[in-house]
Amino acid sequence: MPVTDPEKIQLAQRYLLFVKICRECGARNSIKAERCRKCRKKNLRLKRREIAKR
Repeated sequence: MPVTDPEKIQLAQRYLLFVKICRECGARNSIKAERCRKCRKKNLRLKRREIAKR
């Protein structure tokens, strides 16, 4: 059952796509993070975002 409400889609994308990924251990961190929550390394990257076209 696909979600058709654009506000709900935008909210879901914010929670699922706007995170940082640790290059050392692969943990998901908040977008504001400067260090990994698991291994405490500073080697973070933004998650790749490709939004599906409908």
